[in-house]
Amino acid sequence: MENQPIQQGKKTVLMLGCFDTKAEDFNYLHSCLSQLGVQILSMNTGIFASNTNFHIDLPAATVAQEANTSIDELKAKNDRGHVVEKMGKGAARLISQLLARDKIQAAIGMGGGGGTYIALAAMQAIPIGIPKLCLSTVAIKDLSRQVGAKDITLMPSIVDVAGLNKISKVLISQAAGAISGMLNAPLGEHQEAKGTIAVSMFGNTTACVEECTRLLKAKGYDVLAFHAVGIGGKTMESLIREGFFDGVLDLTTTELADDLCDGICSAGPDRLTAATELGIPQVIAPGCLDMVNYGHLDTVPKRFQSRQLYSWAPDVTLMRTDEEENRTLGRSLAQKVNKTSGKAAMLIPLKGISIVSSEGGVFHSPATDEVLFNTIRSELRADIPLVEMEVDINDKTFALKAVNLLLNMLGETP
Repeated sequence: MENQPIQQGKKTVLMLGCFDTKAEDFNYLHSCLSQLGVQILSMNTGIFASNTNFHIDLPAATVAQEANTSIDELKAKNDRGHVVEKMGKGAARLISQLLARDKIQAAIGMGGGGGTYIALAAMQAIPIGIPKLCLSTVAIKDLSRQVGAKDITLMPSIVDVAGLNKISKVLISQAAGAISGMLNAPLGEHQEAKGTIAVSMFGNTTACVEECTRLLKAKGYDVLAFHAVGIGGKTMESLIREGFFDGVLDLTTTELADDLCDGICSAGPDRLTAATELGIPQVIAPGCLDMVNYGHLDTVPKRFQSRQLYSWAPDVTLMRTDEEENRTLGRSLAQKVNKTSGKAAMLIPLKGISIVSSEGGVFHSPATDEVLFNTIRSELRADIPLVEMEVDINDKTFALKAVNLLLNMLGETP
């Protein structure tokens, strides 16, 4: 088919996938997008011969080349996992180049297990806010590692992406409509702010974060809260590295406890490193380090089943951290902050680091908390301010102190 030139100034969707084994499906997706008036740039990630009725703008050979290999080498190796990894990497690099030249404004992919992996790996190169959708046979599986911290929309294909039928035609046409709608959706007006602040939160620190948000907005700042459930912390770290924020209120560092004890809310070892590495002003608190999160009660690891457990919700079981864990967590928290080249302060609420560890709460244990606090005191760099308050973390005076510390770092009048 003759190549249709890309029209400058018109929004373009990148359509990527394995056009070799999924040609019929992508032919239909291309026609659906065309009928919606969407301009399309196509990228083939399948290494075998394809029979499409649309022009392929970026053939598989180009994708492979970006991954420092060739189609012949990939075929000769005869290793499906290797092919999937290389084509995903090559596609991501090409997408970065397209974005740098403002050639695409959205992306859509579809496929089975391999095709989904390639599409999601490629979409890691696309910043948050640019629409990206994947119609997938494995959309209902846990793809958290593949999606990462990106705003990728996953759409279950119900049937395999293996030729058209009365179900796949409906879902492919709806996927086309979805990406078209996202591409052309009007964005609400956004009032200019003095700056943007990231804050970490949990159900157990909601009152604190809400008060911090109110105070910062009153000063003209935009505030983005991240739910510290693993992906929340990862996303916050990722956006800090992308330069989204002027300051950070990291008041809910609970993901460190989950990382230590194999909880379901771990954000990995890189948690609490981005602001430190970039020298961004930050105020840190040991919020919710009294707890580790698991799912239903029967999912708690056997080695912890004799520990103090609390059902926060039917599908959320909290475990109270013990003294040894708090000693490890205090050391980890301090050592991460110690590496900063920028302004930082540690803020400790001596009367409770969560709702449930405050007086009257099921995890109230001043002696255990004191192990955490003492470790932070002894490990924190001497030139980093350590502020201790005789309140719990959800007291309004704690929120006010946290905000004022950050405003001082930003050169503002508290």
